[in-house]
Amino acid sequence: MRNVRETIAITPIKVSEKVFMGQVVQYLRTVGWKVYHPWLSIKSAAGFPDLVCARAGRCCFIELKTEAGKISAAQAEWGEALAGVGGTVEYHLLRPTDQGWAFIEQTFR
Repeated sequence: MRNVRETIAITPIKVSEKVFMGQVVQYLRTVGWKVYHPWLSIKSAAGFPDLVCARAGRCCFIELKTEAGKISAAQAEWGEALAGVGGTVEYHLLRPTDQGWAFIEQTFR
């Protein structure tokens, strides 16, 4: 995938995607982001990112995966499309690593 920033694993942390999502959503809301996560993703377009976040003129689309999780072709297509928008629109593929959390805290604080 081109133009998609993916956090590279240094220290694997075993956590489910659901738990990781809860942690990320809680952090983002704590630091003032508006966060949207579809209640039932089966009603969303295939591959649409897990989270849409907005704050202070920025709009971020976030796909969350476990350390071993793989993105589908549809997720890759959405990622490329959103990463190509530019401006204040961002796309991030995040994983629960020590480096991933450092990136989250630096990017979204």
